[in-house]
Amino acid sequence: MISQTNDYTAYLDSPIGCIEINATPNGVYKINFVEQPSVPESEHAITLSAKEQLHAYFLKERTVFTFPIELRGTDFQRKVWEQLSTIPFGKTCSYLQMAQQLGDEKCIRAAAAANGKNPIAIVIPCHRVIGKDGTLTGYAGGLWRKKWLLEHEQSIPSQTMLF
Repeated sequence: MISQTNDYTAYLDSPIGCIEINATPNGVYKINFVEQPSVPESEHAITLSAKEQLHAYFLKERTVFTFPIELRGTDFQRKVWEQLSTIPFGKTCSYLQMAQQLGDEKCIRAAAAANGKNPIAIVIPCHRVIGKDGTLTGYAGGLWRKKWLLEHEQSIPSQTMLF
């Protein structure tokens, strides 16, 4: 079914709950956790690709995502989200390190707020940001999901990373 608004929606049942994928013909603009599907699926090649790649991620067959992304946010938010994408698979960094990498550790609160507004869960890996003491803090999808994602990624030996 083709959406009349050029917005497309797909759902993926994952080990950590139902994931909703929203896209336009230009790219995925939102991936988030939902209790259950709320609108009928209106799939597009981009949502199908995202769904397949996320499924492979959960099967430990994919560590890099290649479908197009359409970032929607302020310039600062997009800068933070792009910086998040540089955190290596299976690794973490602190909110302080994230702010330092952005060039100003004084922006830690603004960077943490932008991190919390990340619209593309898993693919833009905000789950890899932890407290400077190593504690799991803040995750829009819930701390239990953050813990699961980190353990999932750390359980994949680097030599098996296919993508």
